[in-house]
Amino acid sequence: MIAMSKKGRVLVAMSGGIDSTVAAMMLHEEGYEVVGITMKTWDYASAGGSKKETGCCSLDSINDARQVAVNMGFHHFIVDIREEFGDYVIDNFVEEYIAGRTPNPCVLCNTHIKWSALLKRADAMDCEFIATGHYAVIKEHLNRKFISKGKDERKDQSYVLWGLSQSCLDRSSFPLGGFSKPEIRQMAKDFGYDELSKKPESYEICFVPDNDYRGFLKRRVQGLEESLKGGKFINANGDIIGTHDGYPFYTIGQRKGLGGGFLTPKFVTEIIPDTNTVVLGEMDDLIRNGMEVGQVNMMKYAEITEGMEALTQVRYNDSGVMASLHPLGENVFVEFLANVRGIAPGQSAVFYEGDDVIGGGIIRSSSLK
Repeated sequence: MIAMSKKGRVLVAMSGGIDSTVAAMMLHEEGYEVVGITMKTWDYASAGGSKKETGCCSLDSINDARQVAVNMGFHHFIVDIREEFGDYVIDNFVEEYIAGRTPNPCVLCNTHIKWSALLKRADAMDCEFIATGHYAVIKEHLNRKFISKGKDERKDQSYVLWGLSQSCLDRSSFPLGGFSKPEIRQMAKDFGYDELSKKPESYEICFVPDNDYRGFLKRRVQGLEESLKGGKFINANGDIIGTHDGYPFYTIGQRKGLGGGFLTPKFVTEIIPDTNTVVLGEMDDLIRNGMEVGQVNMMKYAEITEGMEALTQVRYNDSGVMASLHPLGENVFVEFLANVRGIAPGQSAVFYEGDDVIGGGIIRSSSLK
């Protein structure tokens, strides 16, 4: 029988990958009573994909997580949350593309599914905290918890965590936040898991492991391709300059896959779902200096004040641009202090003060004055 720890009981989300595995090992070594949990979010075979199931939902990954728990001597559970995950995250993913937007399912999953599922199981297992293998740090300011960037700038995942509530942050821990990826790989070796230290990382959406979101949409929505085929490419003047396979299969800023015959490189600058139309232009036609952000979640501060300035990031691994923030009802209007290219409605906008996350939201629209 595993003895109770004086440090407390923590539920660790274990995908089978190196980051979450080392997080569990670290907490176990520090004296916490660790309970590992692997969440089955998606059965890729049911989607008709062309490649073998990979990533956090694969049988190999689940077995890897379980084996580490056995070796280290702590409990491990597998929880099927496919119904919870699918109804919300996947339906939203499809609906956003059908609406002409570009979704960010990892943010939505963190905010509405994974943390909710983890806390629910933590309560059932008498765990005080939950922990994940994210590269980020939790800090506190004026009795508010907030996310701050992790030590490793190349691996920092603060961008995908902006939606976590205060109640979620109160019970969360990110053991890897103060370490770099090479340090984590070395820890895996030191724990005796040399093969784990060499395990490749996956940057794919878990339910689209072949990275073909267009194929996923076609399989998910019967008749989608046939009903939208033959849509029009137009230029900024409204002139028809070609045909396409259907507006959901294109994203703002896209250059490849637009067909040939253009004298200069073309980019998707606008998507018009009502008319199945995709607007193409030059690179400079992607420039915007403002955007509206909705579904805002505040972190470091309780609210955004008029004219507050923040480094604003509009995509993962984006370096960000300074902007002036203006409350607009429940939304925020963001006025960039330098032009930004390729703002895609549906993606996340995250506001930073130094390394600290002020808050974030979902991009509703962009503008050029």
